[in-house]
Amino acid sequence: MQTRFSDEALEQPHIREADRILRSCVHCGFCNATCPTYRLLGDERDGPRGRIYLVKALLENPDAGDTVIAQTRLHLDRCLTCRNCETTCPSGVEYHKLIDIGRAEVEARGRRSLTERVFRSLLRRSMGSSRTAGPLFALARGVRPWLPRSLQEKIPPRSVAPGKRPPAGRHTRHMLVLEGCVQPGLSPNTNAAAARVLDRLGIRLEPAPAAGCCGALDYHLNAQDDGLDRARANIDAWWPAIEAGAEAIVQTASGCGAFVKEYGHLLAGDPVYAERAAVVSRLTRDLVEVLRDEPLDTLQAADGRRVVFHCPCTLQHAQRLGGAVEAVLARLGFQLAPVADGHLCCGSAGTYSVTQPELSRKLRDQKLKALEASGPELIVTANIGCQTHLGGATNTPVRHWIELVDEALDPAETHPSSP
Repeated sequence: MQTRFSDEALEQPHIREADRILRSCVHCGFCNATCPTYRLLGDERDGPRGRIYLVKALLENPDAGDTVIAQTRLHLDRCLTCRNCETTCPSGVEYHKLIDIGRAEVEARGRRSLTERVFRSLLRRSMGSSRTAGPLFALARGVRPWLPRSLQEKIPPRSVAPGKRPPAGRHTRHMLVLEGCVQPGLSPNTNAAAARVLDRLGIRLEPAPAAGCCGALDYHLNAQDDGLDRARANIDAWWPAIEAGAEAIVQTASGCGAFVKEYGHLLAGDPVYAERAAVVSRLTRDLVEVLRDEPLDTLQAADGRRVVFHCPCTLQHAQRLGGAVEAVLARLGFQLAPVADGHLCCGSAGTYSVTQPELSRKLRDQKLKALEASGPELIVTANIGCQTHLGGATNTPVRHWIELVDEALDPAETHPSSP
């Protein structure tokens, strides 16, 4: 794709990066075939190719009017950033980086309404910390029966309590785990289950208490500076353990993992944090990356239930780990039913289900139809957002896949499924 940036504009790092990405696009349109919003709406501007043109036009025209800015914002807001298009693209266009640039440009040139600004700020501040998110979810559960259905769906009626953790200090091998911001309140058993399974493999999993939200929540709500500050704080929190020999930083939520793996890119221009950010990204592993490299032959864990796996977009498209969980579960003896259109997004996409509820519900309903076609007893996934989003609209229990493994390994301490 040809671009028309002035030499002066190209002196700006974000314009240089946008120019590089834009020039890699060959207009083929393959991306639209797998874009969830284009499939729903049929509008070129709600597909990757159209959004690329919108961002290009905005960046090339510093004097774009309010109408252009508003229309660009509308169609960028509708993007799930699922990155399905990147998996499809034959030219390797780094679409998500271009969309981040476009979103930041839109925010810089035109303010949202006061209502939108307040709403997004409250969303970031309430959900960006387990200290606030946990109590809020606990309170919401108490009044859940009286809430509108749209809110009830976002609040699981009961979480699965964590079981007994393995003894600390038992193994010489150790890895860090990011506890997360909403996961401790919505699914506290996930990290505990991961710790128990890794304990069987001779690995101690331990949190860094000072680490907090990965920063994705802020960054993808266009508070990019705040998101980068969270990344820096996490690097500081993890660094002593890294220097002490931690093998990896394990993520049990694929959305967090996808973002932490970007720290090296996002902070490449930071003279203080660039080197350490690159190390953190290099050490970051989704849980499935850890398990697939371990000797699993002794962990025959199948329990006979009919199970389907929903592969989050952040796992299959952002981290390029599609099929990895399925392979690990197969090695452990589980039989997974196939899922039609498994590459498509469930509509959760971080805060998308809150900011774009109508589109999100349509995508969720399509995904549940595909997942439930085989009549499963359990749906498993790898991201807390997908887990909550899907679980709020079905009677089939939705859990993290590591909980399935944990329960099957120790049936004497089976944990109850969420309703």
